[in-house]
Amino acid sequence: MYIEQAYKGDNASWKVILTTLISTGVFIVNFIFFLLISPEDLEKTYELMKQLPPIVNLVSNLAPFIFLLLVLILLVIFLHKRSFVSLTTARKKIDFSRLLFSASFTILLTVLFFAIGYGIDPEGVEWNFKPYKFLILVFASLILFPFQIGFEEYLFRGYLMQQIGVLVKNKWFPLLLTSVMFGLMHSANPEVAEMGYITMVLYIGFGLLMGIMTLMDDGIELALGFHLGNNLMAALLVTSDWSAIQADSLFKNTAESASGDIVQEMLLSVFVTFPLILFVLSKKYKWTNWKERLTGKVLSKEEFLAKENQ
Repeated sequence: MYIEQAYKGDNASWKVILTTLISTGVFIVNFIFFLLISPEDLEKTYELMKQLPPIVNLVSNLAPFIFLLLVLILLVIFLHKRSFVSLTTARKKIDFSRLLFSASFTILLTVLFFAIGYGIDPEGVEWNFKPYKFLILVFASLILFPFQIGFEEYLFRGYLMQQIGVLVKNKWFPLLLTSVMFGLMHSANPEVAEMGYITMVLYIGFGLLMGIMTLMDDGIELALGFHLGNNLMAALLVTSDWSAIQADSLFKNTAESASGDIVQEMLLSVFVTFPLILFVLSKKYKWTNWKERLTGKVLSKEEFLAKENQ
């Protein structure tokens, strides 16, 4: 019943359009810039970004999400007259234990896979630990990443999935559309320019994974936790000159450009690691009726309200 939570607010067309345009504006501008700029100018832009100190690069990229998340929440509460809880979950209250488990499990899995890979082939990765800079990175990451992942999850798996779902009256279309949108909105990331559009498989797969979590679990708590754990590890564990997140991480990939091994790791994540994560979560939270939850119909407002009042 997660998508139907949108019925708890005012979904007048002009309000949905206004909230969508304001919330997605930063992604739309970024995407248009990426389409219009020449490859040479894009490369110069990335080079200028690399010249900034890593912590300045990180903060300048993440700080705007504080404002963006606040604006989205205020629009939902005051324009749509909905509760923050209804944007988060179909449960009576937000389940923070789900968020913490998902984040912890993702961090543990990431560290484990990295340790195995590093033990098998340590070439190309060097120890990059600088105590003072790393401490600042940890502090900045713990403060700023929750806003960044919060905005993306509340926008794509929250607001847009719910609004598209109540419009088309099914679950599979908003699941696929928001996953593709999530991928496209990250197409200007340096990894795409470095490795080509094969990287979009990872971004869209990432969105699809979190969308499945949301629909199967009737809330975005697990998606929030997974996204937070993933981004924290992307900043704290390994960095590279061609990654979207520039940071003083524990390790650094010394390759001047992305290799075929990196692409293979991405595809392995999508087709092996992501299904493994879903399997573990499905067992822990006893998910059933996958077909109905992922492809079933969305109730009408009248049907939903009648069911709520039973």
